[in-house]
Amino acid sequence: MKNKVKNIIIDNIKTLIYAMIIAVLLRSLLYQPFYIPSSSMEPTLLVGDRLFVSKYAYGYSKHSFPFSPALFKNRIFNDEPIRGDLVVFKTPADNRTDYIKRLIGMPGDNIQFINGSLFINDEEVLREEIKKEFFVRCGGLNLKVNAFYETLPNGKKYVAAYNSLGTLQNSDRYKVPKNHYFFLGDNRDCSKDSRSLSSVGYVKNENLVGKAKIIFFSNDTLTSSFLKFWNWKDSLRIERFLLRL
Repeated sequence: MKNKVKNIIIDNIKTLIYAMIIAVLLRSLLYQPFYIPSSSMEPTLLVGDRLFVSKYAYGYSKHSFPFSPALFKNRIFNDEPIRGDLVVFKTPADNRTDYIKRLIGMPGDNIQFINGSLFINDEEVLREEIKKEFFVRCGGLNLKVNAFYETLPNGKKYVAAYNSLGTLQNSDRYKVPKNHYFFLGDNRDCSKDSRSLSSVGYVKNENLVGKAKIIFFSNDTLTSSFLKFWNWKDSLRIERFLLRL
């Protein structure tokens, strides 16, 4: 009887270990879930969105794996990201914190804001105003913004929000180094991104974690906590479920 119980315990432990190994492999090599905690990507991504990120989209680096083990240098099976992608990366400041932003500048590009407009390599990014004076979050505050369709040089189109008071007018000229990228938040006046050279700055190719693919769950955290399932009828944003990015 004791041996039988012992064998059952051992089998259960083995099953648990195998399940953990499979979960780590899936998370590291295929898809990883991420939670959106801040408003820096509004109106594209909202606080409380949960999404899947493709880990194989750009190949693999040490940051593809939990705790970023130094298994190899640079990337393997490297595939260049595309301008306009929504990318998760490890911020260069600590190589631990995950950020998600939009890829704007490729290696060698010059990026600058002039009179409130985004310029890439001295060419103004085309934009079309689609909504005036509505509110997005900015930390614990509401920020009045105007929304624009912006079209990047490769034709990628997305929505960006700018403070309706026009606080973001002119910036330094950013020259993107070799093997690095320049990222911006879609909530342009409420985003810590590559414009903050001391905390984010230019992001190495090695620091890319993956490409955001789909929102699988969304809960309005201002209405109710995700854990309070009895309030889901008021807090769930069903229209965002399975929204492709």
